[in-house]
Amino acid sequence: MMVVRMLKYGATGGLLGTSAFWLHYNSWDPVDSTIGLVRISRAVVTVAKIAVDYKNTLSNSKAAVGTEEYQQLKSACHLRSAERLYQLCCVNRGCYIKVGQHIGALDYLLPTEYVQTMKILHSKAPQSSLSEIHQVIKEDLGKEPGEIFRWFDEQPLGAASLAQVHQATLQDGTSVAVKVQHPKVQRQSKLDLNTMELLANIVAKLFPEFQFLWLCDEAKKNLPKELDFLQEGQNCEKVERILKKYSYLRVPKIYWELSTERVLTMEFCQGGQINDLEYMHNNNISVNEVTRNLGKLYSEMIFVQGFIHCDPHPGNVLVRKTADSGTEIVLLDHGLYQTLSDEFRLDYSQLWQAILAADVEGIKEYSKRLGAGEMYGLLACMVSARSWGALTKGIDKTPISVGEDDEVKRYAATLIPQISDLLNRVPRQMLLLFKTNDLLRGIEHALNCRANASSFINMSRCCVLAVSNHQLDTTTKWTERWKILVSRTITLWKINLYEFFLWFTTTALIRWMSQPIN
Repeated sequence: MMVVRMLKYGATGGLLGTSAFWLHYNSWDPVDSTIGLVRISRAVVTVAKIAVDYKNTLSNSKAAVGTEEYQQLKSACHLRSAERLYQLCCVNRGCYIKVGQHIGALDYLLPTEYVQTMKILHSKAPQSSLSEIHQVIKEDLGKEPGEIFRWFDEQPLGAASLAQVHQATLQDGTSVAVKVQHPKVQRQSKLDLNTMELLANIVAKLFPEFQFLWLCDEAKKNLPKELDFLQEGQNCEKVERILKKYSYLRVPKIYWELSTERVLTMEFCQGGQINDLEYMHNNNISVNEVTRNLGKLYSEMIFVQGFIHCDPHPGNVLVRKTADSGTEIVLLDHGLYQTLSDEFRLDYSQLWQAILAADVEGIKEYSKRLGAGEMYGLLACMVSARSWGALTKGIDKTPISVGEDDEVKRYAATLIPQISDLLNRVPRQMLLLFKTNDLLRGIEHALNCRANASSFINMSRCCVLAVSNHQLDTTTKWTERWKILVSRTITLWKINLYEFFLWFTTTALIRWMSQPIN
């Protein structure tokens, strides 16, 4: 017991001492210094407890590595550690909740214990008081809320890690949604992010197999963008513009005269969450149509446009019936977007083409181009969330089963060091794609509609367009351009023919066979 206590105190003291030196070295001057030090101390103590727990549980265990007993011990340690991190996120709030939500969206990449524990943060975020919200509005818009709005709902429609949204009515009667940033988030964000980076570096030194610097890099790059609501408004208008051919997409109108970096006033959009099966049933909305259309939107964003809404959790994607009985998808919360370079977008498109064609050599080539090296099989499995056996047979021909899903998760849990290494190797653009893919799969799972042949057809079509458009842009000879256009036309014609065949065999033929015989 004495040794354990010495380890605990030594680890905690060492981390606190290192933190204090690092803060001094970086000349930090937090606005709320006392609160800042309390937040740092909580984080340091939590990480120290987790480190000691892993050391005591795994290093001192008599169970052989790889045995069922060892896996049970490790799983229990994962769960205790995840619960400690969850409590830290809830107490420190702000950036901590944001990073926790990111962890909760990384199914198949992180231990299930962490992912499932952190998923709760998507529906549990702190609220600022009404007086704090009014103060932010007054500071940023220069008027009392009562002068701007005829009515302002005291209860928020929803609260997230960085802001909360209230319904309101403008003086002319227009119904709007007002997104207001939590007052202390901007002041605390730099301190929080640097604390996380420091702790991630310490963990990497203590446990070389756990390299989570990629998570800190992503948070440091993306959080400042998410804290700028004017950027969010611009993202909203851009995605509406580049996807205007999809008539079923709706994004809120932005009221620029009532928007700042911390306040975003936009059209109030009603609808049911995309994972609400009861709402869809009551409003006669086709689940298959919604998932198919959502897949088209994201295939276009990822493979063709290279501009991706990266936070499609159910609260940010609504569905509703239109006046002409059509179905609309309403995309909310445009703070987190990823812009892909042309080189990455094309390599990623060709990787997916290889995956869809069960082309092992193609998977190997384009995975290596994306930085995977000899871990090309692992990258392909992470991208598709399918087993290697399914990939080599063809995922469009091998429907996913509950057994395969569980197998992939169990397999991922045994490869945490390799996955961590791979996430540090691949281009940073890939990281938000993993999160986006997992959130979309979560929606499919909630709707009992996992990716099928139809969704793969949409992906194939967009991949073909992405590659051929690039070839056309880089070719000046009319003969080469003609060959590219002919090849693209033939390929798209084959895809359309296959799509018709699927429709006929699964819809028209079944309807014909179900007709009574006279």
